[in-house]
Amino acid sequence: MAFSAQVRTEDSEPDQILLVDDNPANLKILFETLDGRGYKLLVADNGEKAISIAQKSSPDLVLLDVMMPGMDGFDVCRRLKLSPQTARASIIFLSALDDTDSKVTGFDAGGVDYISKPFQMKEVIARVETHLKIHRLEQELELRNRELQTDKSSILATMSEGIYGLNNEGQIVFANSAACHINHCRESDLLGQYFLQLHLDHDHGSEISSNGNYFALDHLRGCIQQVLRAGEALKISRALFTRPNDTVFPVAFHASPSEQAHSATHAVVVFHDISEELAQEAELAKARESAESQRAQLAHVSRLSMMGEMAAGIAHEVNQPLTAVVNYVRLAIRLFKSDPTDTVVLGSTLDKIEGQCLRASQVIQHIRDFVKKPMQGKVQVSGNKLVADIFELANIEAKELGIQIISDCNNYLPELNVEEIQIQQVALNLIRNAMEAVKTVGARGSIRIVVTSDNADSMRFEVVDEGPGVSDDIKQTLFSPFNSTKESGMGIGLTLCQSIVHSHGGDIGYLPNHPQGSIFYFTLPCLPTD
Repeated sequence: MAFSAQVRTEDSEPDQILLVDDNPANLKILFETLDGRGYKLLVADNGEKAISIAQKSSPDLVLLDVMMPGMDGFDVCRRLKLSPQTARASIIFLSALDDTDSKVTGFDAGGVDYISKPFQMKEVIARVETHLKIHRLEQELELRNRELQTDKSSILATMSEGIYGLNNEGQIVFANSAACHINHCRESDLLGQYFLQLHLDHDHGSEISSNGNYFALDHLRGCIQQVLRAGEALKISRALFTRPNDTVFPVAFHASPSEQAHSATHAVVVFHDISEELAQEAELAKARESAESQRAQLAHVSRLSMMGEMAAGIAHEVNQPLTAVVNYVRLAIRLFKSDPTDTVVLGSTLDKIEGQCLRASQVIQHIRDFVKKPMQGKVQVSGNKLVADIFELANIEAKELGIQIISDCNNYLPELNVEEIQIQQVALNLIRNAMEAVKTVGARGSIRIVVTSDNADSMRFEVVDEGPGVSDDIKQTLFSPFNSTKESGMGIGLTLCQSIVHSHGGDIGYLPNHPQGSIFYFTLPCLPTD
């Protein structure tokens, strides 16, 4: 027979207790003891009925008599624990057998407690409440574990990185969906595989690197073993993995030991395919190379334009030695025809002719070097020589415009590693801008060039003028492309200067000059001294 102390509802499901005893008096006492406490009570008077009722109702707790005809309580307990429907039930044995062996047998069968007969009602109630509370906590814990496992599986399934769990032998015991996708295979093709044999058993060891340092393949295998044996984490920025289909692909990965001491997962490997990243790096390198080529071409065009604007000064600078040569030649002819010939004066005149020719040649050579497109790249050059060449070129136009260039330079400037012609272009562009600014406020004037190296790190080149200065509305866009303060300017001069200086690892900028004018400057890193 079966009695129900409380009916289940959608809002509350009372704990179910199955009472099993072949003695009706004992069943009645148990039922009356627990009735009215919010439990659903089920009763059975033999082992077969108890198993049948338990299979249908899945009770939370079973109060089970040991000494019953046919199937005793120990056998009933064992049967219940073997069935998935009833295995979670907590079983408390009721028996007059109070010896240790009987209790041990009960616990071995799967019982959680043992109440000796004759039992006390308060003890039964206390034991029932305690084990139901434990049962509920176990159920809640199990539910929470399932939820956590579900959340974990969902998170791992949505990750784009491949994830492996390795046991202490290095076998793959877990692989998420991304790992299968990256390897172009099914999960069954990965589980049970040895990580080292699967991914690192190839002949591409020379292409494996860690943080830019290349390792031999054997060394990398040893690092993985350290993760498994000694618990040392490993991070590799670039390696080659072999897929199960024997194709090779580049990856970045890191391996870490598991923090759970008794977990089946001894280490975790997280990796991702970097094929696209490497392709993007290659494309970026090509783009940079193309941009550098275009910048060099633009610099070349800019220099040609600059020299075109300086043409009058160049013509004047070259015409002076040529005029002197003509005059000295005429003097030499007269000396040669005179009788007697003054060989001393004639020799001195020929020396002067040679000097003037060399002067003209040097001017032309400087101009030729400046306008040609440099192909040699960066070279080591003395800061003093670089500044001297800049002054020589700048003075050509300064003389034509009637502007004085005042030098304020350190006597001993450091060695630099630069593209000399491009740095000359930057300096001349700033000097020409300063000369144009000075011409707007007076017929004649001067500019000052200050070159310093206060420390061993950099050299600073300043062009100081007393022109009208830079208005507040264009200070922020001085170095922006196509932004010019000149009516006929293209607006690429300062932008190009900035590009050249930055490519050399330096800086360029503007400061107001007090009480009037501007200071444009650029810096260049120095070569380290021994």
